[in-house]
Amino acid sequence: MAREVRSRLKAPTPPPPGSVPSQRITTQNSSSRYPPRQYDYVDGDERKAAASSHGLRHVQRAFGGLKMRNGEWKLLLGIVVLAFFVRFHGLSHPDSVVFDEVHFGKFAGKYINMQYYVDVHPPLAKLLFTFVAFVFGFDGVFDFKDIGLPYPENVPYVAMRVLPALMGVGVVPIAYLTLRALDCRVTTAVLGSLFITFENGLITQSRLILLDSPLIFFTALTNFFWVGFTNEQFQEPFTEDWWTWLILTGLSLGAVASCKWVGLFTIATVGACTIKQLWDMLGDLKVSPRLWIRHFVARALCLIGIPIAVYMAVFQVHFSVLRYSGDGDGFMSAEFQHTLFGKRMHDTYADVAYGSDITIRHLKTQGGYLHSHMHNYPTGSKQQQITLYPHDDHNNNWRIIQINMDGQPDHDWANSEPTYIKHGMQVRLEHITTSKRLHSHDVRPPVSEVEFQNEVSGYGFPGFVGDANDNWIVEIEYADGRDREARKRLKTIRSKFRLRHALTGCYLFSHKVKLPEWGFEQQEVTCNKNAVKGNSLWYIETNSHPQLPKDAEKINYNLPGFFGKFWELQKVMWTTNAGLTDRHSYDSRPSSWPTLKRGINFWVKDHTQIYLIGNPIVWWLSTAAIVFYAVIRGFLILRAKRGYKDFNHSFVVKYDNLCGFLTLGWFLHYFPFYLMERQLFLHHYFPALYFAILLSCGVFDLFTSSLKAKFRLQAAAFLAVIAILTYWKFSPLTYGEQWTKKGCDTSRWVKEWDFACNEFPETYSQYELWSQVPVSPTANQVSPEIKPDGQLKIDEKFRVEQTESVIGIPVEPGRNVFEDKGQRDKSLTAAKEEPVHHEQHVETTIIDTSKGQKLPEGVEQPPPLPPQEPADMAVESKIIENQMGGKEAQQQPPKVVVPPANEQAKQTEVPVEDVVKEKVKAAEASTESKEVLSEEERIRQELFPDQ
Repeated sequence: MAREVRSRLKAPTPPPPGSVPSQRITTQNSSSRYPPRQYDYVDGDERKAAASSHGLRHVQRAFGGLKMRNGEWKLLLGIVVLAFFVRFHGLSHPDSVVFDEVHFGKFAGKYINMQYYVDVHPPLAKLLFTFVAFVFGFDGVFDFKDIGLPYPENVPYVAMRVLPALMGVGVVPIAYLTLRALDCRVTTAVLGSLFITFENGLITQSRLILLDSPLIFFTALTNFFWVGFTNEQFQEPFTEDWWTWLILTGLSLGAVASCKWVGLFTIATVGACTIKQLWDMLGDLKVSPRLWIRHFVARALCLIGIPIAVYMAVFQVHFSVLRYSGDGDGFMSAEFQHTLFGKRMHDTYADVAYGSDITIRHLKTQGGYLHSHMHNYPTGSKQQQITLYPHDDHNNNWRIIQINMDGQPDHDWANSEPTYIKHGMQVRLEHITTSKRLHSHDVRPPVSEVEFQNEVSGYGFPGFVGDANDNWIVEIEYADGRDREARKRLKTIRSKFRLRHALTGCYLFSHKVKLPEWGFEQQEVTCNKNAVKGNSLWYIETNSHPQLPKDAEKINYNLPGFFGKFWELQKVMWTTNAGLTDRHSYDSRPSSWPTLKRGINFWVKDHTQIYLIGNPIVWWLSTAAIVFYAVIRGFLILRAKRGYKDFNHSFVVKYDNLCGFLTLGWFLHYFPFYLMERQLFLHHYFPALYFAILLSCGVFDLFTSSLKAKFRLQAAAFLAVIAILTYWKFSPLTYGEQWTKKGCDTSRWVKEWDFACNEFPETYSQYELWSQVPVSPTANQVSPEIKPDGQLKIDEKFRVEQTESVIGIPVEPGRNVFEDKGQRDKSLTAAKEEPVHHEQHVETTIIDTSKGQKLPEGVEQPPPLPPQEPADMAVESKIIENQMGGKEAQQQPPKVVVPPANEQAKQTEVPVEDVVKEKVKAAEASTESKEVLSEEERIRQELFPDQ
């Protein structure tokens, strides 16, 4: 044994995945630059294999460094079959929407309906989900709007879940092959693949319509391709196999970045290794400058050019499918919006004059319209609200009028020559719908209550010609370079101008501050004395005038091409992603991830729960491996400073290279999250976890390197059995299966693990009793619970919230901005007829059969609770649905069938006072909601009977 170890220490070692050795070694086709591989390099396993073949023979070159025997492929196939059963077990359960399926299932419907939307993630994974849904007949009607909402029969949710499940299975053999390509032993590779197979967190993510499974799959695939390329680089560069591995790495890099921007960390990992390779070659005198340039160009082409091409191609498909206007329009510029069907604008008059009917858009904040409606500010002047609104609406229409003093007649627009608006002219803006004028005065706004901000309101009444606070001065700042006249005379679209208040000198201003609910969360408009120029620039989008001839000059937007749309969407995604800063009930910070301090509640229903929690044994072993390598690496650096030659030993260098590469991958996929202020969740750690699991296997390979194969196998079996038992213990949370309260309590190894243990019964037999109660509450609602003695009680379930989505502005109540104008009257009528949710309780009475009391035929349940809303994350999709009455579908109160007396089921009385109070509150809330809705509709009907 000692002689074998000494021979290992003298032997040279292969390079790490991120470096290139100073001497390149080939098998056949060698040249003076690449001397043939020496026998001293062959490790102990290869020598044993060669000796068993009656003598030492030359080792055959392996494709990508994979030295796989036929028996290994059979072993790997068995592991894949095992992973298949683990991932696909009960895949159809639950048959309702779980966690962020709310978003990613809905996006599939958007693609099928070709309606434009905005999300913070690139579209590849969502396009894959859409493809599966389309193939299996999904029509895109189901909206996935609430967690716990049951799937209709025509929604192929199981087929959509099969895709991430298959990718989750695919990670298992990729992990095995990666460890083998890193020169780990078969036992180590088997252990690593089993760790991945039975990691509860990875299992949970791969069984749902979520983006993390495709992300981890392509991360693992990229890592494997890169290791294979590095092995080919070590054997002989610029061969056919060398190019194959390099191109595959580039394609996989493009795919991982197209699933989530977390894939950029994978690009950073490969990029850092590439820089290390090129740097080593630059110091190798055997590499000529011309050869170095060939290496540089090849890597730049395949590792930069190909990923960019793949990423942009995915967005080209995205734009090609989403051709119609949708709820994502408001995030894009006006030019972008007009590339969509349903948003395209007819040519409009270029010249603007007194009497022109116009719409005015804000330049800075994605082109919202200057807007007003018949609702007043609750504070300040209490005059009519002026806001910024992102959707097309008749309340966006204004008329430019001339300043009239008392006693002067109004200007006759229909019979006078148009007077064109020029730089420096004073104008008034009259809201066409309400006849109010754009007005400002020395009153603080209701939200931005600072001294340099003045309120902007709509003011006026019939017979009142206005006052000086209605006067605004047009200041043209710049114009389209192709139209010089637009700098002097106001032109539609081309002129960018500011409106200065004539009396106070403040500028009409808007910024990304939303009004409260009384302002329908629309964007605030003020008059700012210290206005930033970008936030006080406006332009006119549409313009009409009765005296302009039909052949007058007309203009329209210059529509962007693919690259313009692509770049604009990247900026919107970045801004939107950075804006997700509100807290969530189950968010967490990166410092808690390596220790698995907290999970995420995905779904609670029918006394079962899906809770995202990792396998603690696998998780903590991986973290321990990172700490171990960091300590040992620091110790070796200190020894090197003292003159020790540890890094001259091939054994040390081999494991330092292996563990160093995996630690680099873990570091670059983990520490960037410390720089982010947005919402973060445990699942953001999964790509880093993959590298950490492989690292733990590398450390195992190091520790067992001097053991006999028998003892090495026993050590691996021991760790694998512990991991499998831990997986089994937490499997009810992974699959949403039946569990007991005791089993839940004993599984809470960390006090921060907030499982819903009170939701589970004392014994499994109680599930049979619950099955006799035909109440199937949706997730997040109150549901009946049966105590061990057969009694019913009420318990609040844990709150389940959805996470990331787009940010936006809600619409006014009673209106659907996504419907055509011809359909708005239908939506208003429907909004009147739809009731509002009430709070749900299970009303029970004391029924004691031992005293001769008769069992009632049925107990009428009070109106149900509304589903709990998601966290206030400035999430547009949920707010819009709420304001449009999307959640106001009527729920018939279910019947509660009390268990029969022969089962000795006793019930606990719910305090009557509590039930009455809740019913009164629900009734009052319902009455107020209906009154507000009716008032809004009444006003609209009086003003616009034709709409």
